[in-house]
Formats: sequence, structure tokens, C-alpha cells
Amino acid sequence: MARKLKEDLRTPDEIRADVPPEHAAARTPELHAFIESEVLRKLRAEHHPINISVDMILSFADNPYQVLDNEEMDELVQSIKERGILSPLTVLPKPDDAHVFELISGHRRLFAAKKAGLKKVPAVVCNVSRDEAAIMVVDSNLHREHILPSEKAKAYKLRLDAMKRQGERTDLTSVPVAQKSKTSREILGEIVGESQDQVRRYIRLNELHSCLLNLVDEGKIALRPAVELSYLSKDEQRDLFDTIESEDCTPSLAQAQQMRKLSEKGQLDMDAIFEMMTKPKANQQEKVTLAYQKLPVDKIRRYAGTEPTPQVVEGFLLKAVEHYCRYLQRQRDRDAR
Repeated sequence: MARKLKEDLRTPDEIRADVPPEHAAARTPELHAFIESEVLRKLRAEHHPINISVDMILSFADNPYQVLDNEEMDELVQSIKERGILSPLTVLPKPDDAHVFELISGHRRLFAAKKAGLKKVPAVVCNVSRDEAAIMVVDSNLHREHILPSEKAKAYKLRLDAMKRQGERTDLTSVPVAQKSKTSREILGEIVGESQDQVRRYIRLNELHSCLLNLVDEGKIALRPAVELSYLSKDEQRDLFDTIESEDCTPSLAQAQQMRKLSEKGQLDMDAIFEMMTKPKANQQEKVTLAYQKLPVDKIRRYAGTEPTPQVVEGFLLKAVEHYCRYLQRQRDRDAR
């Protein structure tokens, strides 16, 4: 059985099917589970890849990353159909069920394998604690080129919590012992390439209502305003989202900070949010800057006089625009008759 399992981990039903009827009473399912768990223990120690049914693998319970069914996924599916899975998945046995595994790394590969029609996938069974597994889940995706703010928020919190429970062990954080005086956020910042303040900001996003967090992922709300908004109550955040939807606007950092102050005083209601969001922002008062030096001076002189200074040109153009708008309005009124 050990030789077989190094190649293919069978499901309980597959094992039971091989038991001769005359021995069925003696060879109970519990005995099969015990034999298989003993083999798995050796496999975990030796890190031998084995084939596991896709139905026996669940996503890691706290996995912070999304799996997108997009064009890149289609390419991965085609690659797996042609060449198979080249890099084995990494799994962790569930403590309460020897035949169910949680996926540590390879979520995209598992998704693609299912789309490609594979029934079993190669995987390495890890003999690690749950906190070590959580750190592996986070680190296995840090190399990705595009990570959403919501993914960073969940990943950084997951890793930081695991680090704290582990007492910031150096074998998990890859930070020398001499640096143990640093805060957990500083250590995590060095690992992920962010400042500890940036790590704190991303972790704070976990307090955002999902509707606002989606806007952060879409790039409609910047990180700093989002952090300020995370201090609002869930009802206040929902009222803000409704205003954003109805008025097609998003809060600036100054507006978000003002909302937070009003919320702390218990003075932030729907009316206050609406008034604040519908007030023009300073950076939204668009100004048209004319490259005066590039204007054809001869043509300007023809209409604005012999001394077309910037002030003269500005006044002339404003009057011209006003006159033209009145002309267009007369045209519309005439067409409406």
C-alpha cells in the first residue's frame, strides 16, 4: 500500500472496494484510515508528491487571495491539458479528517485542473502547524505582479496574527535574532517590502464594508481615504456608499477625515454625508490653462487689440465664450419652435 500511495492517494471508497468480502468484517474502515494515516505521516516527512482527488482538497479556510476566471486562467487550463501540472500543489491534512486536505499553495492550479477535467492532482503533504501553513499561504502569493488591496489587507493580517502567535520565531520570519526588538509590523514590512505604516493601513482595510472595499479594489477610492473611512460604523459606511452611487462621486482624503471626526462625535448622518459629498472639492474646480506663448499673436491682435497681454486675452476669451453660449442657446430655442 505504501508504494501505491507514493503515486496515488486513494479515497476511502476506493480502498474499501479492494477489500475481499470475506475480510470485510475484520478490515474495518477505521483500520483503513489508520493504515493510510500512518503512510501519510511518512510521506509528510519525506515530502513525496502524491496524486490526490480534487474532491478531497478544500481551499485554505483563511485564504486571502482570489482566483479569477479570466484569460490568464484559460491559458493555464490549456497548458495543463497539454503538459499536466508541472509543479505539485502543497496541502495540509485536516486534523479531524484524514481524507480531506486544505490547500496551502496552488489555488489557481487546482481551479485550472478542475476546468481541464482532471480528477486527481499531484500534491505534497506538509507536516506543519496551522500558523506555519497560514504564513506559507501568504508567502506563496507575494511574488504575484498584481495583488488587490483587499487581498493585501487579508494577507497581511493573516500573516501578522500567525507571527504573533508564533512569538515572531526567526525560522518563520527570516529575520535575525538581533532584530527581535522590532515590532511585528516592522518585521512584516521588511518581509513584504512595505513600511510598517503601510502595513497598518492595509490591515485597517479589513474594517471597511465590502461595498466600499470593492471601490478600493477598483481604484475609485484611494488607500489613505479608505483608511479614514474604515473608522466609520458599518451603517455610516453603507450610507456613504449609497451617496456615492446616487451622486456618482467619491470622497477625498479631506472629506474622509472630516467624516471620521463627525462620526467620533456622533454627528455623522445621511444628511451630513450628502451635504459633504455634493460640495465641490477644491481639486475638482477645473481650471483651463492656456499656453499663451503658443497662441498665434497676429490672429489674437486682430480681435483683441494691438497689445494682447495675458490679461487682455483672458478677458477677451471669457467674453467670447459667454457670447458663443448665448448664441447656441438662441439656436436651440429657435429649433424648439
